[in-house]
Amino acid sequence: MQNLIIRNESLADYAAISHVIEQAFKDQQYSTHIEQFIVNTLRDAQQLTISLLAVLNQDVVGHIAISSVSISSGADGWFGLGPIAVSPEWQQHGIGSTLMNTALKQLKAMGAAGCVVLGDPNFYAQFGFQPINSLILEDVPAEYFQALSFDGKFPQGIVTYHAAFSAT
Repeated sequence: MQNLIIRNESLADYAAISHVIEQAFKDQQYSTHIEQFIVNTLRDAQQLTISLLAVLNQDVVGHIAISSVSISSGADGWFGLGPIAVSPEWQQHGIGSTLMNTALKQLKAMGAAGCVVLGDPNFYAQFGFQPINSLILEDVPAEYFQALSFDGKFPQGIVTYHAAFSAT
């Protein structure tokens, strides 16, 4: 997309980011509709490792958040992707994929071991994510919890996201 800019968030973007996330998840059945609160809570706790937005013609049309996760085995360098959101009118235009690729590239450049995500296996598989039997997110169907390793190695254990994911 010609005028699409991917950049780090700034203080002035917070309201627009919340709006995009709220709109993107508004009609999603699987959503708890707290995704914007998760991002705000992660930000307040200084736990947003990566927070990128997609800007098109000076309008915020997408956002991706990545934060650290803990694994019960003690494995370091693992992160959780999400939420990722694109304004409904701009979905299916490659904006989400551009956000994904940019965020994963940044994560890898930071020396991360890997990334996990809870979501549609068909969407995330195109970026290399796959269900890994040794990584467990409790109370979630295994096929929807996927991982991407940057070095080909996967730890074992129960994955725990930051407490912000219980935000209300």
